[in-house]
Amino acid sequence: MPYQLLLATRNKGKMAEFYRILEAIAPGEIDLVGLDNFPESPDVVEDGESFQENALKKAREMAQATGIAAIADDSGLCVDALGGDPGIYSARWAGRHGDDLANTAKVLEQLAETPDALRKAHFTCGAALYLPDGRSHYEEARFEGWILRQPIGEQGFGYDPIFRPEGYSLSSAQMSAAEKDAISHRGKALRAIAPHVITLLKNHK
Repeated sequence: MPYQLLLATRNKGKMAEFYRILEAIAPGEIDLVGLDNFPESPDVVEDGESFQENALKKAREMAQATGIAAIADDSGLCVDALGGDPGIYSARWAGRHGDDLANTAKVLEQLAETPDALRKAHFTCGAALYLPDGRSHYEEARFEGWILRQPIGEQGFGYDPIFRPEGYSLSSAQMSAAEKDAISHRGKALRAIAPHVITLLKNHK
């Protein structure tokens, strides 16, 4: 019988990635449910100072609110020329949470005078699992690349259209879902945490 696991996000792009990656790792072993199944669940304020703090807070509060194990992530784009920003503020970099077009436009504007050789960046994903009994596990991974000068591609979400992965000639938004999952920060973090998800859920009473 599958183990129930809550994906603690309302971001549809993240939901799709979580589902694809976890199902590929443990097919049929986990019954993935989203926050739509818990319409009264609280909105978690991401006021941590790191990806780890935010991811663990989201997973913990959702597990406590719903009574089932929850997995959450906090991800962001870290640009060298911007001192690591937008970082944990990536989803609201332009002022309004989740406005992908405005966020990417702001980053491009900030880097307008930055030469190509100095447009190095990476995505970070912190993935956290939290069980109602208080046990937890955390993994973090990076996705290295460069910032393009204009958006290219229509796949993915967030900053994907302006991010060219290291060693590739196309943007993340030009990749198929399978191609991106194989090398992305979220794919790496979820593949790292998946064995712990299975172990902790099997031992959960």
